Amino acid sequence: MSQVTLPHDAKAGPTKPEVRAVTLDKLGLRPTDHFVDVGSCTGSVTIEAARRVERVTAVERKPDRLDVTRKNLAANDYDADVTLREAEAPDGLPTDADAMFVGGSRNFEAVLDHAVETGVDRIVMNVSRVEPAGDAIEAFRERGLLSAVVQLQVSHGYELAGATSFRSNNPVYVVVGRRDAEGL
Repeated sequence: MSQVTLPHDAKAGPTKPEVRAVTLDKLGLRPTDHFVDVGSCTGSVTIEAARRVERVTAVERKPDRLDVTRKNLAANDYDADVTLREAEAPDGLPTDADAMFVGGSRNFEAVLDHAVETGVDRIVMNVSRVEPAGDAIEAFRERGLLSAVVQLQVSHGYELAGATSFRSNNPVYVVVGRRDAEGL
C-alpha cells in the first residue's frame, strides 16, 4: 500500500506514520467497520482508515482544517465511502460507529460518553501531554473502557559528523478502549 500523501498543511502536525501504525493496530479495524475520526485535522488517520474499511466519517470543528482533510483525501487512493462533517464533537458523530479515533483532548469526555451510549466497540485516543493523558486514562477507566495504554517514543536518524545520530519526537500516549474492557 502506498504512503499517505499530505500535500496540504492544517497548521497542526499530523499524526506521524509510526504513531498511526500503532493507533490503527490497536483499533483492530475490519473491512466492514464504520470508522470515525474525531478531529481529522490533516486527514492522515482518515486516509489510513479509508484504505482499510468500508465507511469513514471524519468530524472536524474548524472549517479550514476540514478543507485540508478534503484536499489531502483527494491526493490519495482509497475505496471507502468517506463523509466529512464540520461540527464540534460530540455533535456530528454518527450513532452506528464500530471504531473511533480521538486525536485531541477537546470535549473528549463527551465524545467518550457518546461512544458508550452508541455502542462503539473500539476507541483510541492519542495524547501528547502528560496531564491530559492522565485525564484521558481516568476517563476511559471511569467508563469501563480502558484496556491498554502505550507510551510511544519515536526517533529518526540523521547524519551528524559522518555518523548517525537520532532526533526524538515528543512521546505520544495511546489510550486504548474496548466496550468489553477488563481494565489494566
